[in-house]
Amino acid sequence: MGSNSKIEPYRIAVPDSMIDKLKKKLELVTFPEETSFTNDWNYGAPLDDIKRLTQTWKETYDWRSVEANLNEKLPQFTTRIGVEGHEDDLKIHFVHKKSEKPGAIPLLFCHGWPGSIIEVSKILPLLTSGATDDEPTFDVVAPSLPNFGFSQGTSKRGFGLRQQAEVCHKLMQRLGYGKYATQGGDWGFIITRTMGALYPEHVVASHLNLIVAHPPSLLSTPLLCLQYLLGWYTEQEKAGFQRVKWYNDEGNGYNRMQGTKPHTLGFALADSPVALLAWVYEKLVDWTDAYEWTDEELLTWISIYAFSEAGADASVRLYYEAAHQTKKEDGGVDVLKWNGKVPLGLSYFPKDVFVLPSSWGRTLGPVAFEKRHEKGGHFPSFEVPEALADDIKKMFAKKGGIGAKLAF
Repeated sequence: MGSNSKIEPYRIAVPDSMIDKLKKKLELVTFPEETSFTNDWNYGAPLDDIKRLTQTWKETYDWRSVEANLNEKLPQFTTRIGVEGHEDDLKIHFVHKKSEKPGAIPLLFCHGWPGSIIEVSKILPLLTSGATDDEPTFDVVAPSLPNFGFSQGTSKRGFGLRQQAEVCHKLMQRLGYGKYATQGGDWGFIITRTMGALYPEHVVASHLNLIVAHPPSLLSTPLLCLQYLLGWYTEQEKAGFQRVKWYNDEGNGYNRMQGTKPHTLGFALADSPVALLAWVYEKLVDWTDAYEWTDEELLTWISIYAFSEAGADASVRLYYEAAHQTKKEDGGVDVLKWNGKVPLGLSYFPKDVFVLPSSWGRTLGPVAFEKRHEKGGHFPSFEVPEALADDIKKMFAKKGGIGAKLAF
């Protein structure tokens, strides 16, 4: 291996100066004036919640204890990867845990926004272990995407989804996984779909927990189109349409802001920990299924952004790049187009931001596994890790799944 190909062990070690600076900024916070509707969720993050979390963050939240726990639970590493047209030696931070069972399936786990490696923390032990010989296990690789968490920030415009896919693919190759499976939601949906389109000889299958798709068309999927035109939908699917309507009407203003003027918003995210807290907290509550967040979980999720190597503002630029990349820049990939080379597993959760009918998801590619859940939201690996892990294992099982057909 050349010097830039080394894989180095890594432990999170936020400098004392960053923690001290955070606490000083929390001391100086100016909250909005109270009104009769200060805590109305329809207007955004409630003032009382943000005041409570700010006080906890400042006075009792123990980052050092959390940091030690993350370092103990998550085997972490860094390596440097060159990206075409961008950095030659981008530092990539990642979690890599191998199963103790032989024949484990290499699995690239891809987070999104406002996520991080924290999303893999609960599901990691479930995927890397198995109670029976027939139960598939996985060698899990979960990178911090460039501009997120403890990976390096990028310095040139145009670092979009194709570049994120290139990093993830090259990381798997670096680790010796010539063929591998992928798992993703949020940006992970688009990034892993891009990987399947660009590297189909390497991506053997892909499991998705956010499913975005076009309605079936008469030319490509006539039977599915008939179901669509006649409105043959289950009660779950009808409820899914209502969830999508809520998101489009009331929940996606952040997307427009981050996709058009990320630097303007970035000043608030970079300078004010309370602005960052409110901005992310709203999503963590709105996008989950009545999940009972503890204050420590919330503040850990947000602290990873506050202590991000690239800065809390860097992550939102991906929305701009995704919205403005040309076909040439994104490799000509249409992630909503049928890809018959990569088998799919589709898990639908009722409180995700997009909950489309199963017939729509089947237009993406050959579906090897599909399940609609009664509970769960946008972050199932954290909200309902057992349910998501069970789906992934059923998809890749040798008996009843596609495991027997895969070759690594």
